[in-house]
Amino acid sequence: MIFRILAGQVKRYPSLIPQVIFICLGMGGAGLYLARLAKGPHVTWDRTNNPEPWNKLDPTYQYKFVAITTDYKTLKKDGPEF
Repeated sequence: MIFRILAGQVKRYPSLIPQVIFICLGMGGAGLYLARLAKGPHVTWDRTNNPEPWNKLDPTYQYKFVAITTDYKTLKKDGPEF
């Protein structure tokens, strides 16, 4: 129903086409970013098989999106093995 109303408004006012395109692109990008966050190593979906997934990561694993000054290849693990 909402798509029918939107299509009617776009046919009546063609200047809405760029706004609708940018809104759809923004919503799509937000959805993709949310899916990327949901697949991260710090997210637990299955607590029975993998209750603490962050303990299985190497200290050299780059978990940040952008690491400007940190060189993850030279890091050593300080804590004990669990």
